[in-house]
Formats: sequence, structure tokens, C-alpha cells
Amino acid sequence: MAAIAGASGGAALAEDYRKNPFTLTYGGAITKNQPGKVNIHPVKYKLNGLDIAANVYTPANHDPKKKYPTIVVAHPNGGVKEQVAGLYAQRLAELGYITIAMDAAYQGGSGGEPRNVDKPAHRIEDLHGAADFITRYAGVDKDRLGVLGICGGGGYTLAAAQSDKRFKAVATLSMFNSGRVRRNGFADSQLNTIQERLQQASDARAQEAAGGKVLYSGDADMTDEQIAALPFEMYRQGYEYYWRTHAHSGSTFRYTTSSLLDLMRWDATDRVELIDRPLLMIAGSKADSLYMSEDAFVKAGGTKDKELFRIEGATHIETYWVPRYVDAAMAKLTAFYAKTL
Repeated sequence: MAAIAGASGGAALAEDYRKNPFTLTYGGAITKNQPGKVNIHPVKYKLNGLDIAANVYTPANHDPKKKYPTIVVAHPNGGVKEQVAGLYAQRLAELGYITIAMDAAYQGGSGGEPRNVDKPAHRIEDLHGAADFITRYAGVDKDRLGVLGICGGGGYTLAAAQSDKRFKAVATLSMFNSGRVRRNGFADSQLNTIQERLQQASDARAQEAAGGKVLYSGDADMTDEQIAALPFEMYRQGYEYYWRTHAHSGSTFRYTTSSLLDLMRWDATDRVELIDRPLLMIAGSKADSLYMSEDAFVKAGGTKDKELFRIEGATHIETYWVPRYVDAAMAKLTAFYAKTL
């Protein structure tokens, strides 16, 4: 495990996924299963005809005859289960939860062609499918099932939890409203080009349907200088996280341009008032994505048991790996799930 300079200028422990037997990227990641410790179990299951790749984490001294509270963890846009989703899944397993972190359909180690389709309906179905699978796993108490969605996975978690009442407690970390950003641009900076971009997405779908080349958006391996010139801190730190410090072969920013037909007409806050479960939303106080959590929190009027917790001093990406910010998020999640599950 080597110290790698991170986006905040500090040093964080990160794993080289190529040296980890489970290809995990985060500091403190499991390197082997041992009796009496938290263990990791790579699994595959079917969802709508596709193979979904996931990691199940079981707590220390897991006894399949007992019943454990359980948490589904949804990864960020462009991420995979081996990065921040795995970190939080492992940390929660250390507290006694069974957890599952799965790759989205069409992404990471999961099946589906063309690669990197990123449609809200699929990402929401991923959460339903994870609940289907994990509630039948040995030792899982299906009546104490929670969910944690990170970044884009947080937006899709809000959508899935509106109707899937198997989730008894709903939490998000650095929630990213994919529909709003793909439609309006980050910080609503592209309002003047919505129709033009919809036309590009329509043309891309037409080209796919005619058997032509599949077009992609969002994929660029930038130089350090290009990264530094990006206008938003979340994107600058995001490129460093995904391309430098916590890179993984299955992780990419790219998505099919035709996915924008679905993304741009969707919004994570549509019907969010249907959530009637305890809701915890966590975001960094310095995150330039904070406005998305604040907006969703106000609109989530279906539950009175809700809290928006700001981690003082943290940016969006720093909640993924900076130890003191991860610890702060975990402290809130620990109390939340202890009370609600």
C-alpha cells in the first residue's frame, strides 16, 4: 500500500487494484479472507438476462444461521464497486452489517452491450435487483434492509426508494442528480444548449439503430494541465480520483451519447416526496455539488425523519477517500442505521 498524493494536497492510502486479489482500490482494503474477520465474496446474479457482478461483505464471525441488518451500496457515475462503494461497504460490514456493492448493468464487471449505457431506468433497476439478490443471501434480515447511494448512485437511490419499500432506511453521500446535470449542465451552466445537445443525442441513437458506430460522451484521459483547467472542483478532483489515485480498469467517465435521450428528461427529485422512510443526506460543506442535495432534501416532503448533514470543509470527491471526511460520514451513517435498522 503506497501513499499517493490526492486532490486536496494531502496524502491518502490507496491500493493499486492490480496488486489486490479482489482489485479493490481503497486504503485498508481486504487482501484475503480470514476466519473471524470481515470477508468479501465476489458474486454474480442475473438481472433482466444480464450478469451482474457484485461484492458481498460479511461481518466478522458471520453466522449464516443468524439474521443481520443489511445495506445495498450504489456506486457513483463512472465508478465501480471496487472504489468508494467498496470502501463504505467494507466499513459498514466492520460495524456488523452484511453489505453488497454491485456494478451497474452495462458497466464495470457486469454484462450488457453496448458498453457503458447509462440510463436511469437501468440504474434504478440495479438497486431493485440488488435487493432481490441480497434478501435471499444467508444471514440477511430482509426486514432490516437499508440503502446507501453515492454520487450518481445517490440520485438513483432516491428514485428507487420512492417505490421499493423493502428499503427501510435511505442514505445518500454527495448525491449527484444525473438528469439535472446532463440536461442543464453542472451548476446549470448549459441552459442555452439543451435543444442542441438533445439533437446530438437523437442523431447518435439514429446512428446506433442503423448499425453505425456507437458514439460516446464524457470520456477523456486528460493531461494534468487539462485537469487543472477544468472549471469545477468536482470535475478536477474527480479526474484525479478516477484517472490517477484510485483508477480501475473497469471505471470510466464515458457513457453512450444516446443515453442522453433518457438522462436529459429525467430528474432525481421527480416524485421524491414518495419516500416515506428515514432519510439521511450527507454532503461536503465545500462541495460544488451541494446544491443538488439541498434541493432534493427540501423536496423530500414525504418523511419527517430526515436530515441533511454537511461535512465541514469537505468537497464532493474528498468524501470518497480523505480519512477524516470518511470518518465523519461513517459516524453519521453509524448512528442513522443503528436507529433505523
